[in-house]
This record gives sequence, structure tokens and C-alpha cells, in this order.
Amino acid sequence: MGKDHVVDQFRPVTPGVPSSEGTPGGPALGELLRLSSRGDQGAFAALYDATSRRAFGLALRVVRDPAQAEEVTQEAFLEVWRTASRFDPDRGSAVAWLLTIVHRKAVDRVRSAEASSRRDVAYHQQNQPVDHDATAEAAEASLEARRVRGALENLTEVQREALELAYFGGYTHTEVATMLDLPVGTAKTRIRDGLIRLRDAMGVGR
Repeated sequence: MGKDHVVDQFRPVTPGVPSSEGTPGGPALGELLRLSSRGDQGAFAALYDATSRRAFGLALRVVRDPAQAEEVTQEAFLEVWRTASRFDPDRGSAVAWLLTIVHRKAVDRVRSAEASSRRDVAYHQQNQPVDHDATAEAAEASLEARRVRGALENLTEVQREALELAYFGGYTHTEVATMLDLPVGTAKTRIRDGLIRLRDAMGVGR
């Protein structure tokens, strides 16, 4: 049985539906990932049951649409099933690794939708008079967005992960700490250090 077919057996949980979620971030989840990497469908089912509600909640916070959040969650678990062997417990907790995949999929979905919307707007504005001031502002905003994306690449993986959750995902420091299985103080430090490096990379205040 192919891995894609295995994942199709599991559907994302939705709010209000009981879940058998256990305590995330513990060694049990890491072991389930290890077994899943060997094709153990039972271990993957247990991993799904333990984390799918949380994964769906994160996806919903980012994409803001339950149907799309379900699709994002499904895509994320498909990637987890395919790439479970890449999980390295020395680099972070199992739940942080999984939620990073969910967050990346959700952000990709939002960016894709925004790109599609921009194409539609551009199409409808092709025959409209050009507002040079608005065009200049849009160009400046686009350049600034590229600067931010470029600066993010200069951060460490853990700093970028914390910043994306806090500022692009809209989570509080406490929520970021919970999602990454970190003490609140450590999460705040990663966010603060990431902001400092981001500021320096963009030349703010120079």
C-alpha cells in the first residue's frame, strides 16, 4: 500500500470533535515518528490522533478557512508520513517539527491565494488609468517585502521559526512557547534575538 493512500485514511479533526490527543513534545511522539519512518501505519495513526487537532488549529489560524485548513492539515500529514525519517530529536521536539511543516504549508497556501488575487486585480486594472502615486507606493511596498524576506534568510532556523509564528502567524509569546515546546523565556529570547538580527540585516537605525 502506497504512502499517499495510507494518509488518505486519516481526515483532519474539526473543532468540537473529541480527540485522543496526548501530551505533545514528549519522547512518545518522537518514537512514533521513528516507527512511521519505517512504514508503521499503526504508529502513524497514533501520531495523527495525538497531534491532528493541534495541527488543524494552527492551519486554521493562518488560512482562516476551515475547508482550506483541512486541506493544509492533510497535505502536512502527507509530508510527515513521507519524510518522518528526517526528524532529528537533537534539533527539537517532534511536535515543533510537525507544526513547522503545518505552518509552512499554511503560509504557502495563503501566499498562493494572495498571488492569485493579485493576478486577478492586475487583469481587471489593465485598462484602468494609471495612478502614478499608487504605482510608486505599490512598488515601494513590494521592494520592502523582498527586503524582509531576504533578511529572514539571515536568521537561524529557530529564530526564523519563532518570528514567523509570532509576527506572521499572530501568536503570543506564550502560544509560541507552547507550540515549540519551549519555556516562555526561551521563546521570548529567540523572538528578541531574531528581531535584532532582522533589524541589523535590513539596516534599520543605521
